[in-house]
Amino acid sequence: MCSCWRALTRAFFGGSKSGKPDSPSTISVNSSGQEQSRSEVNGQGATVPVEIVSSGEIGSGTPRVSDEIRQGGNLRIFSYLDLKSATRNFRPDSLLGEGGFGSVYKGWVDETGTAAARAGTGITVAVKQLNHEGLQGHKEWLAEVNFLGQLHHPNLVKLIGYCSEDDQRLLVYEFMPRGSLENHLFRKGAMPLSWATRMKIALGAARGLAFLHEAVKPVIYRDFKTSNILLDADYNAKLSDFGLAKDGPEGDKTHVSTRVMGTYGYAAPEYVMTGHLTSRSDVYSFGVVLLEMLTGRRSMDKNRPSGEQNLVEWARPYLNDKRKLLRLIDQRLEGNYSIKGAQKAAILSHHCLSRDPKSRPLMGDVVDTLTPLQDLRDMASSSHQSTSKSLSDTNRSANGNGPSHHAHGHHNGYLSPHNGAVRGSTGATRLPSYHQSPRQYSRGP
Repeated sequence: MCSCWRALTRAFFGGSKSGKPDSPSTISVNSSGQEQSRSEVNGQGATVPVEIVSSGEIGSGTPRVSDEIRQGGNLRIFSYLDLKSATRNFRPDSLLGEGGFGSVYKGWVDETGTAAARAGTGITVAVKQLNHEGLQGHKEWLAEVNFLGQLHHPNLVKLIGYCSEDDQRLLVYEFMPRGSLENHLFRKGAMPLSWATRMKIALGAARGLAFLHEAVKPVIYRDFKTSNILLDADYNAKLSDFGLAKDGPEGDKTHVSTRVMGTYGYAAPEYVMTGHLTSRSDVYSFGVVLLEMLTGRRSMDKNRPSGEQNLVEWARPYLNDKRKLLRLIDQRLEGNYSIKGAQKAAILSHHCLSRDPKSRPLMGDVVDTLTPLQDLRDMASSSHQSTSKSLSDTNRSANGNGPSHHAHGHHNGYLSPHNGAVRGSTGATRLPSYHQSPRQYSRGP
């Protein structure tokens, strides 16, 4: 999967039309095509191997699609002409975004059938069309159909149907009017999300992951990040883009061995180093996203001072220290956040980001932790001004009398997968051990 897929997902439903890829890059691309190796330089100056494959997987050598699609789903099978009409001939003013997979268009289809509907009637959909020259190809199209065709949950984007006609490959999704979480957190000029909305999104996304991990046949999502969390009109979070999803280990197996695939800044360190994939890999990625929501910062931002570019490494000393925690919180919230909620969310993020996968909570535990945070009302607003002044003085001193960079703009970058130990502090909050959680043993590895 190439980095421009991130831009496509961000624009997927109501996003940018620029089509320009964001700088966070995928770690690898997996495909059955002929492979060609090259290297990329990550944000820390280290060269990371990246596998590039040719496209062109659709052709005479490809098995029949009907044989590859898992049975049991209730997906509608659209004709190419249906979708051409639904998107008004894929005309430019229907375009929602472009990327490595291809283009995404807004359209309207019949409520129960496959026929196109007049604009503003029937069901509003997003139609994703495979670019035959792209890097994603038939394999990821098929993964989307097979996973989302079988999995149904309020916190997963609904796949309505697909089109497989000659060499045409299209997917038809429910339309998500508020776009991606990434847009709301980092897009220039976007209004900051309220604390309550952030916690609502975090809980919804956690429920989506927990559903995948606890399914009869568990699924590892493998690409959890802000651009893949889409929001409906009421800011309900839904996971999208299942092109990298993988069936979990079966029987006595503890992990799935795969090529390393995902997005820099979100992939768990043990997965990057070994290729051993488990549900705890998703938990690490959730910890990164939760930290982004707490801070309003990207996982890597090369425009920040050198000690602040790597979000996880910069935040570690603060996550389990009540006295330092306020330095983490997004200043655009202006004190309108729950003190207890921020403390508990920070500790949760700390556990999710543990270097030891077994020390990370299960997603069911994450849901249990986030649920009571939805209604806390101990807002920090009353002490915000004095706290902000104190933090400003501290940051100015730490940066050599320079201004604090905490509330500056947000940019892309690459994050090293290394996770160092958390520095101790006399003011540290005692962290509960998830090894003692009774839920852990009932939910599997």
